[in-house]
This record gives sequence, structure tokens and C-alpha cells, in this order.
Amino acid sequence: MIFFPITTKQPEMSRFAAEIPVIEKRRAGLDPDLRLWIILDEFNSDVIGRSFYLEPEPPIGYFSKAFFLPLLRSFIAGRKKFVEVNRLR
Repeated sequence: MIFFPITTKQPEMSRFAAEIPVIEKRRAGLDPDLRLWIILDEFNSDVIGRSFYLEPEPPIGYFSKAFFLPLLRSFIAGRKKFVEVNRLR
């Protein structure tokens, strides 16, 4: 499982981030009155089944596929490029 941070601080233009629209904040159970960004060039990973931090509770909310899938595709493409560049070193 991959966890992306969400912040109230507007990221620098050089960061891979997206502002979260009001409708998505509501879907995810976040405060719709705050400006929030999801940061996609910084993340943590955790293995389900071996995690000490994941509790078996239902999720608070979610992002829609229309919002999150394009971001996830860009993240995957960026990671592939990162891995390829570092293999050449």
C-alpha cells in the first residue's frame, strides 16, 4: 500500500502535487473549507498483512477514480522513469 501526504501548505511549483477539489475533499472526509494538496513525489509504503500501523477499520472516505487515476498514472510513469535513470548510473 502506498500513502501520499496531504498538506495545507501550497507546494512549490517544482513538486509533483495536485490541489484537491472541494468535491473530492468531501468524498475523502476532509475539511472542504481548507485548501489541500496531495503530494505525489513523496510517499510511504506499507505491506498489508505485515503492517503494525493499519487498523482493520473502515476507511473514512475516498477519492473518485476520475480525480485519482490520472494522478496515479502520472505517478507510475514518473517512478518508471526514475528507476530507468537510476539503472543507467
